[in-house]
Amino acid sequence: MLATVHVRELTADDLDAAWELGRFAFGSDPQRPVHAAVTPAGMTRYGAFDDAGRLVGKAVDRHHDQWWSGRAVPAADVAGVAVAPEARGRGVARALLTTLLRGARERGAAVSALYPTVAAPYRACGWEAAGVLRTVDLATAALPRHRPAPHLTVRAGSPADLAAVADLYEQVTRHRNGMLTRRGKLYDFFAADKGLPGDGLTLVEADGDLVGYATWQRGRGYGADSVLTVDEALAVTAEAARELVGVLGSWASVAPTLRLCPLDGDAVSVQLPLESAREHERHLWMHRPVDVVRAVSARGWPAHARGAVDFHLTDPLATWNTGTWRLAVTDGAAELTRLDAEAELRLDVRGFALLYAGAARARSVAQAGLLHHSPGVDPAALDLLGVGGPAQLLDYF
Repeated sequence: MLATVHVRELTADDLDAAWELGRFAFGSDPQRPVHAAVTPAGMTRYGAFDDAGRLVGKAVDRHHDQWWSGRAVPAADVAGVAVAPEARGRGVARALLTTLLRGARERGAAVSALYPTVAAPYRACGWEAAGVLRTVDLATAALPRHRPAPHLTVRAGSPADLAAVADLYEQVTRHRNGMLTRRGKLYDFFAADKGLPGDGLTLVEADGDLVGYATWQRGRGYGADSVLTVDEALAVTAEAARELVGVLGSWASVAPTLRLCPLDGDAVSVQLPLESAREHERHLWMHRPVDVVRAVSARGWPAHARGAVDFHLTDPLATWNTGTWRLAVTDGAAELTRLDAEAELRLDVRGFALLYAGAARARSVAQAGLLHHSPGVDPAALDLLGVGGPAQLLDYF
């Protein structure tokens, strides 16, 4: 059994050991990528060490921002959590995540998301499943074809167009919930080569303004098993979406399968024959608050939403969140105020995550045992916490 585990930020001298630990945990290629040898701005790497000074666990806090109804919310998105096989099941991950949450709060983070390889350890630390990043396969020949719109121009993009692509991505995502802003020092670091994000970039323009784009990977071959992988296809008008889908459908003779991650209810998805989609891959993602006061005040709220509700929150890892709170929402903003009183609604931090992300309503959270209340008390009052609608992610990290 392990003695005391010591958790601290990793230094440059620790990165070799951290890479090896992660390589064995995730079965990575032995060839180390360049970014594994440095800790870029916008990232904090944590390590857990045993009494002999051996690295037995690691975790990474990515300093992302997430869009929540028009406002960028500072996030601590967690990646690269690995524990040495000899140390598993002994509290190493919990110690790492406790320290990570504390550090994230100190630097101003409000919320956190992660993609788990197994959910149970993260549930034990307050994260809860809030959505799925889906990759689906479609028969390319089944994509609808339309007569090209005369006022639209379709052309191949170049690295010089990437700033306009980033602006269009923001137009599509900023009013949604949970989506990464793709701005900041960490994103700049990974985009530093300034090259195209895939094999090709297709642009749709109206009067010189970008109204749609698709980035794609051609893949290999042109037989029955050839796949065109669309990393992203987004548009801000229905006409641009139809144009993009038509271009993608033109690959049918050499790439019978189209593979992409649909964004629920966006301009492109409503043009796709999703009823015939086959799921290729799915990645569950989980969410939790880092600091509930910031999580509530930093995000946008629907202008029509207003009301107040008192509840007691329990958060064993991030103890600063534990207590009785009053949530007040009005005029597109909200705040949490701490109360010196009891509350009839008693919410677990995992239930807070579900409600905040719009993944469940209060009655369902109560049925799941994450919200408790006295007989005769309607738990639906806490639906106020999730009025912004369901969250979604398009980025895997």
